[in-house]
Amino acid sequence: MTRRVLIRATGVARPGQLAGLGKALATSGARLLDINQSVTFGIVSLEALVGLPRESDLEGALAATGDSLGLDIQAIQVSAEDYQRWSVQASQPRLILTLLAPHLPAGILAEVGALTAEHGLTVELIHRLSGREPLDGGMPDHGSCVECWLRGDEVDLDALRKKALALGAMHGVDIALQEDSIWRRHRRLVCFDMDSTLIQTEVIDELARRHGVGEEVAEVTERAMRGELDFQQSFRERMAKLKGLDESVLAEIAESLPLMDGLERLMRHLKRLGYRTAILSGGFTYFARHLQERLGFDEIHANELLIEDGKVTGEVREPILDADRKAELLHEIAEREGLAMEQTIAVGDGANDLKMLAAAGLGIAFRAKPLVQAQARQSISTLGLDAVLYLIGYRQGDLEEQES
Repeated sequence: MTRRVLIRATGVARPGQLAGLGKALATSGARLLDINQSVTFGIVSLEALVGLPRESDLEGALAATGDSLGLDIQAIQVSAEDYQRWSVQASQPRLILTLLAPHLPAGILAEVGALTAEHGLTVELIHRLSGREPLDGGMPDHGSCVECWLRGDEVDLDALRKKALALGAMHGVDIALQEDSIWRRHRRLVCFDMDSTLIQTEVIDELARRHGVGEEVAEVTERAMRGELDFQQSFRERMAKLKGLDESVLAEIAESLPLMDGLERLMRHLKRLGYRTAILSGGFTYFARHLQERLGFDEIHANELLIEDGKVTGEVREPILDADRKAELLHEIAEREGLAMEQTIAVGDGANDLKMLAAAGLGIAFRAKPLVQAQARQSISTLGLDAVLYLIGYRQGDLEEQES
């Protein structure tokens, strides 16, 4: 017969502690069943679950070991019932809850704790992905991000996301929920909408403003983004108002496109980490090509403006790239690259992006309208575009080490 014991050791971290503790366990004939260790602000916390022969005097060996290593060590007997409960819990699905904001208010922990408890979820691990906050109280580089690992029985994920979205809006915090899987750190393709996602403007509105029809086109654009108008119909209506615009205006706008916060950092890391990147836009290839040349996107898919004698004709080459075509392209690129759909990421802000976001393994609504936020599985509103790296699971420190 064997017994199971949970070893819990804490103290000031120093070299040799794991070796000393491991030697005491080996001398007592222990079998290692599980182990976890972390160091926070120089304090080590180690927990090990071991199986022991009934006659083993582990407790005596640990007392002497703790004194020599500067550790407070406890040995806690684990009943068969507790071990079975732990085994069942460890086999339950894991959720990843990510908190993102310029600063994370302490009160959000209580709110998140209450929300997860309401849905029968246990917080298994909490760790920080963002870098250290400056001592002067200033804003941390690239915002604050904490990741929580949750376990529990099957939950109503849609209901949980809805409550998390409302809770986050109250506190100015993005709360993202993902089902953990082997694919989470093995995404390989990222597809982006362009207007109001990669750039801080709607190009068609800027073209219209320069052509003197800005208010008319902006009103149609806004209704389309809210999902109140069919995209193809509204697109043709807006294009018709641009008839006669001089081609030189396109070049001027392309040279001054305002990039979205965090875009350059995001692209730098995605390219270095081996991701394939694509623009899938209901906007125009003229401007997508400019971004491709500037930032290195692997491919672009958008609408082709028709120009004759140096003037915009008010028409585009068919077929128009709409919501259905964006989702189709996502599938086509993934298949061509030999990727599972779980390995894809899509980022967009409008109703025209919803089908693409739903098709991707990780669909992210970025600074989106409320309708899009409510329907998308994930959303980012408080940080820049490089916060996508947090949702993939990258630590800021790891990324910075790779750059040095």
